[in-house]
Amino acid sequence: MVSTEPQESTQAANAAPGLIGQLLRFALIGGFCALLDYGTYAGERALGMDSSPWVNIARAISFIVGTTTAYFLNRKFTFSAGRREGKGQVGGFVLLYAVTFFVAVGMNALMLTVLPESRWQATVAWVISQGTATAINFVMLKWVVFREPKLEEKAP
Repeated sequence: MVSTEPQESTQAANAAPGLIGQLLRFALIGGFCALLDYGTYAGERALGMDSSPWVNIARAISFIVGTTTAYFLNRKFTFSAGRREGKGQVGGFVLLYAVTFFVAVGMNALMLTVLPESRWQATVAWVISQGTATAINFVMLKWVVFREPKLEEKAP
């Protein structure tokens, strides 16, 4: 069978960007996905999902859109271990995003309660919830979900 997909060399496939490279790629992808997430959230609120409980549902939907996109982009471009298939990796992703889902939606709800009412209340609440979820995601993606195998794990 002939593949039309470009093939990575073994060396390129095994080479992982260093921590700084990963942080930079994660930040760029995260920035794009945050815009996608916030755009979804703002659009839903503009369509009438701006009061309880709909605002929490809007935040949940926007979180799912943004983080699912981020997962696939980071898997492809940021963490080389993400290029390997595995049930454990998918299970780790599901567990991580389940936790950060509740953190993001819960933090957003908390901030909407404690922040003073203003024109920027929903935006500030979203930024705080997104920042909290993003910090958790990087740490857990890097060192748990897309963990690079130790040298002894790489040996045949």
